[in-house]
Formats: sequence, structure tokens, C-alpha cells
Amino acid sequence: MLRTALRNVLANKARLVTTVLAVCLGVAFVCGTLVFAESSAAAYRAAASKDFAGIAVTVTPKQPPPGAGGEQAGALDDALVRKLAEAPGVAAARPAADGSATLNDADGRPLRAGKAWANLAAAYVPGQDGKDGRHPLVEGRAPRDGGELAVDSGTASAGGFKIGDTVTLATDGPVLKKRLVGIVRTSDSRVTAGGTLAVFDKATAQELYASPGRYTSIDVSAKPGTDEFRLAETVGALLPADRAEAVTGTAQASRQATYTDTLTRGHQKMPMVFAGVSLFIGSFLIVNTFTMLVARRTREIALLRAIGASRRQVVRSVLWEAFVLGLVSSAAGFVLGLGIASVLPGLLSTSQDRLPDGPLVIGPLPVVAALGVGVGVTVLAAWLPSRKAAKVAPIEALRADGRPPTATASRVRGAAGLVLLAVGGGLLVSLTGAKDASEANLQNAMYGCALIVVALIVLAPLLAVPVIRLTGRLTGRFGITGHLARENALRDPRRTAATASALIVSTALVAGLAVIGNSTGQALDRKAAAGLGADYVIGSRSTMTAIDPGAQKRVAATPGVRTAAGVADSTVFTGGAVRRIAGVDPATVGEVMRLDFAGGSLKDLGPGRIAVSATVAREQGVGAGGRVNARIGQNQEFTQYTVVGVYADNPTAGDVLGSLADVQRDSFLPGSVQRILVRADRAAVSKATEDRLRAAAGNSPLVQVKDRQALVDEAAGSLADLLTLMYGLLAIGTVISLLGIVNTLAMSVADRTREIGVLRAVGMDRAGIRRMIRLESVTVAAFGTLLGLAGGLFGAWGVGSLTNGAMKEYSLTPPWGTLLLVCLLSLTIGVLAAAVPARRAAALSPLETVADR
Repeated sequence: MLRTALRNVLANKARLVTTVLAVCLGVAFVCGTLVFAESSAAAYRAAASKDFAGIAVTVTPKQPPPGAGGEQAGALDDALVRKLAEAPGVAAARPAADGSATLNDADGRPLRAGKAWANLAAAYVPGQDGKDGRHPLVEGRAPRDGGELAVDSGTASAGGFKIGDTVTLATDGPVLKKRLVGIVRTSDSRVTAGGTLAVFDKATAQELYASPGRYTSIDVSAKPGTDEFRLAETVGALLPADRAEAVTGTAQASRQATYTDTLTRGHQKMPMVFAGVSLFIGSFLIVNTFTMLVARRTREIALLRAIGASRRQVVRSVLWEAFVLGLVSSAAGFVLGLGIASVLPGLLSTSQDRLPDGPLVIGPLPVVAALGVGVGVTVLAAWLPSRKAAKVAPIEALRADGRPPTATASRVRGAAGLVLLAVGGGLLVSLTGAKDASEANLQNAMYGCALIVVALIVLAPLLAVPVIRLTGRLTGRFGITGHLARENALRDPRRTAATASALIVSTALVAGLAVIGNSTGQALDRKAAAGLGADYVIGSRSTMTAIDPGAQKRVAATPGVRTAAGVADSTVFTGGAVRRIAGVDPATVGEVMRLDFAGGSLKDLGPGRIAVSATVAREQGVGAGGRVNARIGQNQEFTQYTVVGVYADNPTAGDVLGSLADVQRDSFLPGSVQRILVRADRAAVSKATEDRLRAAAGNSPLVQVKDRQALVDEAAGSLADLLTLMYGLLAIGTVISLLGIVNTLAMSVADRTREIGVLRAVGMDRAGIRRMIRLESVTVAAFGTLLGLAGGLFGAWGVGSLTNGAMKEYSLTPPWGTLLLVCLLSLTIGVLAAAVPARRAAALSPLETVADR
């Protein structure tokens, strides 16, 4: 029986090509996305990590207590560097004055500003040879004073810089302009992965990131054979215990690994979703293909039974055939998957935000997945139909062309499908009263959508007849070819349903995601500028950076500006949660913010008095006139504040409104503002005004100037991952559905060779044969698309209930253009899938096809 299985594989190579291709693609999608997920996560970990190679101990300053003097504020100076360099077991002590700096490119636009953790700055600290080994020069010279700067070669290339250019940059507020005098090389993976590096002279870096004469850290390397933990004890004994501490390189690497794992965790989720969807959809294709292959070999299996083979031997023979097929497909798919993983970073990268480079990481999971999908799914797909075929009596199998399902089997299928549909629909309907997207509600939504899709697949053979008869009215307009196409699709509803299953799944996913994405996007559009009375928002990128103190006056003096109100943004800790607080001036806030008060007002806003959003008021159980304990920014002591008003939730105002003086006093950058809300004359709202405002803000790379439309576009940008996922799923479903229909039609043509020959003999020309096959393919594609759309729309309605409860602006808004495009694409798939089978059918000779063999 093993030899029989191997002969079947070798004798039917052409028949099995599409099956191998289907399994190969399924394996490739799964393995490729898994390898990409592991590789990109490893590359991000390396990109977000400082290289601790050669660093045994790092000395860092301790946070000084409040009110400490200048001597307490820093202890890392040249004297300490010399003392550490002379300590037993120390090979070298290298001081550093590191921080962060964001640059503008040569055209005045922020350069790679989206990665704050990768916008590095450092001091050029020469050793005894007059060179800094961490920043070797490749062109020009090292910076010597506060007016000079060096950058790494990657930054110079991305920013369009050359020696002698003036570079605009910012560290935490004021705009700095420096002349580029040198280009250095760096091995820091945070920079080589798409970040930037600015190198200052030592005195300038100390002034920016530490204090004059002080450093931010000292890296200590060990002599060969020295234990780093003992060296840390030795170094620690030389430090002032209240002002500095020593940490081993191993401990720093461990801390950083925890941070980078958190930072890169999201990069593994989307590829895993792709892998799961690929496996789910690909499984339908594999199962359907093997079901048809075994069905075609029913007579062959019956003959084996007639000459003495047992049921177990027959099943084992088919399983060996599937095993060999799956093993070959797994190997080919694994190699193809590595190719997919290698090209994905280049396809997903942009000039401003590229994925970090790194080697492919091939762990055990992709290998196991390759075998599981290629061999496991293929063997399982062959076992079910082969076991069923082996149970058929030899004489019955030799006599019958095919056995339709019994009435009992159809009733069982219908009952099971209706139960699944009722349970899934019930879970989605139960979400209509949900007020938030809690974990329990999200799980119910996921389970409900999954059950709906499974129910449609179970019910598909029963729904095929009425749906195809309905759509057949359109194909009937093509005459006899259209009528024959409809009848061919109805001949075996189970096969038609299995062929359309991949389209059902992919269409349901894409339609559901498209509706949810479009509805949420429009809700975010409406919410983005809600509460904003200003025409422009000039803002820093975080609460840890600020706008140039003089910028507000320059903005106010800009032609066309009516009001320029500064806002100090910080954090406030109250009720066990960290929230956003905005410090405003009550005299001007009414012109730049639209606040809807349920109680109280801002007229009494001042020191010790705040206003809170409706959500905070509800959670804290306070109203106008109530009191809450809170602490703002870096203040470590709680203060009791009086609530002067409660306003409707407002993204412009944030969670809490406080007086400008209160927030500025305790913010992370005391006395600073993080936003300037600009109210312009109606005629002055233009691109020219925006450019003037950007210039008034100093063209700082830390500052963004946005009008109302830009805020709306930014909010819509948060759906980028969802849209990427949607189109990725559409591509996966398209490829697998195309293969499924090609497989089905190719086997259908082979099964109906004599029938096609008779049609040719009675007068149907080759064009008519091709048209009949194409219309049959389009009919199957339309059937799968209609069921998928129904399931996707219902699922989107149920999931949308969660968003509707949490976002008042949300309303179900189907993107009719996208849905129409999905339908047209599905019909196009039907036409393309029929191309090869239709050509093959039309090429058949009438006499040869009807001859006895």
C-alpha cells in the first residue's frame, strides 16, 4: 500500500501541482509572518537598546532630594573619572554627557522625529590620543565650541547635510542653530536603525544635559579576568553614596530588555494575526482540494477494496500520499516563507520611518508551524474523506458516480448551523447595551463573530441552491451557456460551498473591518476637533518638552492672529490614576476652547481651584463645589483642590483644567507652555498663515503646527494599522480564493470531459465552452461574496455597539465604495480563476472526449 501511495503521487504529478501550490502558499504565509514577527521584534530590541558590550559597570548620578544645592545635584566630574580609572581591575573609565536632540532636515522639516528614543545626542570626549573612540570621525573635525556640531553619516544622508551647513535642532525648548563641522561613525543600533545622533563639544553637552563640569554617566570597562560584580563593589566604594550609584552591565541589559520587550510587543501582534488568518483560510482550501481528490478516486479505492485491501489499508495509503505531499509542500513553503519575511521590512519601510535592519531569526515555532500546516493539515484533510470513501461498499462505489447527502445529514447540518448562528448572533445582540470595550465585551464580540462565520460555512451547502438560483437570473441572460453554468454550480452544492468558503471568510473579515474602520474614522474625525475654538494648535511633542518662551509673543504678533493663548500641559495624579491636566488663562480660554459645563464655570478658576471633565467627576464622585486631593507633575505632595466646574468630555481640554500658574509651577519643565492655541481672523486661515506661525515658533523640530483639518487627519491616522490589516487580509483571501476556484474548476473540467465533448459535438463552439466555465466561476465567487458580506456587516454592527457605548460620536457608516470594490474584486477573481480551466476545456477534442477508454 505504501508503494501504491508513492506511485499515485508520481503518476498524478500534474493533478497534484495546484494542491502542492495551495499547501505551499499556506505554509509560506504562516512561516513568513512568524519569522517576520520574530525578526522584527529582535531588530527593534536591538534598535532600542544601548550596546553594553565591553561595559562592566556604569556609574550614574542619583536623583537629588528637593532643595539640594548645586554640589548635591551632580557628582560625576573629571576628578571622579580619574579616581575610577586608577581603581583595581578597571581597564578604562569613559565619561559621557548624553541626552536627546531632535533635528530639522535641510528643508526645515523635523528629521525622524517620531522616534524620540532614537534621537540621541552625546559629547565628543577625546581620550589621550585626542580622539573619541565611540564617535570616530569620517569627515571634517570634532566640534570645539557651542556653535559647532557633528552628526553621524546616516543622519547626514537622511537630512541632506554637508560640512559647513547650518543645522537647526532643539533639545527641550529653544531652537538652536549650529554649524556642521564633522561627520562621525557610530555602531549604536538605535541610530543605525533609523535614529539620529548629534555630537556636541564636551562643554556644550555638559551644559545641555548635566551641569558645567559634570557628566551624565561614566562607563567602566574591566581588565581581563575581573568579575563585574566585584568590580561594581569596588567602584561603589569610591562613590559618594548619596549622589551616585554603580550598576553592572548585566543589570542594565536586563532592565533594558524589559523595556524594549514592552516597546516591541505590538510588532508581533499584527503578523500573528496574518499567520492565523492565513492558516484559517488556507485550511479550507487544503481540505476542499483533498476532498475532491479522494472523491475522484472513489472507484480506484473501491477497486483496491475489491481485490482484498482492508479499509485501514486504504485509509493508510491515502494518508501516506498526503504525508509525502505535505512534507514536500512544507519544505517548499518554508523556503518561500523565508523569502516573504526578508522582503517585508523593505515593503513596509518609508524614508522617515523605516523598520530596523537585522538578520532573520528562525526559531522553533516557524519550523513546527510549517510541519503543522503542511503535514498536519494535509494529512487531516485527506483522512476525513478517505475514511468516508473506504466505508463505501466496493460494488456500490464502482457503480455510482456520486452520492448526494442524505436527508438526515442535511437536517443535521442545518440544525447545527442554525444553533451556531443563534449563539453567535445572541452574543453580538447582547452587546447593544454595552457602555465600554471591556475585556469581557471584546471576548464576546470575537466569539460572536467567529461563530457567525463558522455558521455561514456550515450552512453554505444548504444556502447554495436558493442563492445561486437567485443570482442565476443574471447568468441566464447569457443564454444556454449561462443556464449550464448555473446548473453546474448547483450540481454539487457541497463542492460549491467548500470552494466559496475561502471567499466567505476573507470577505467577511474585510467587510467587517472596513465598516468598523470607516465608522470609527468618521467618529474620530468628529471628535478630533471637538471643543476646539482655535484655528491652529502649536504644540510640543510631549509634556517633557516645551515651546520657546518667546514664541507666544511672536505668534501673537503674527499678522492675522486674533488670540494666542498659552496652555501648560502636564499630568495630575488623583484617585489612583494619572490623568492629563491643562493649565489655562481664564481670560482667554473661552476664545480658543468650546467648553460645555454641566455645573459651575471657569470664572472662579485660579490657584487651588480646578475644573474636571464629566468622566473624572463621575469616577471621583464630585461636582461643582466639591474637593479632591491631587498632585500635579513632579510635585510629590498632595494638595486639596476645589472643583469650580464640571464640563463635558473634551479632547482639547483633557481630563482636568487648572490655572496656568498652578500647572506651570509643578510641571516637569517649570514655567513652560506645551501648546499655543491660535484664533485667527477668518480671512487669515491659510497655508501662508500656517507657515508664518511655524516661523514664529522658531521652526523648532519639537513643535508641530496644525490646523483643524490636520488634527482630524492625525486622528484618522490612528486607524492605519487597522486599514493595513484589512488590506493584508484581503490580499491573503484573494490569493487563496483564487487557488481554490482554480483547483475546483480544473478538477470539474477533468470530471466533465465527456460532457464537454458532447456539448462540442452538438454544436457549442470553443467560445461558448470558455464562457460557460467563466460564468460558473463567477457564480461561485458571487455566492461566497454575498454570504461573506452578510456575515461581515452583521459582525460590524455587533462590534460597533462597543464603540457606540464608549464614543457618543460613533454611528454605523458602511463605506459603500469599499464594499462595492470588494464585490468587483471577488467577481474579478472568478474571471481570473477560470482562465486556465476554460482554455483547457475549450481545447478538448469532441471525438476524443466521447470515445470509450
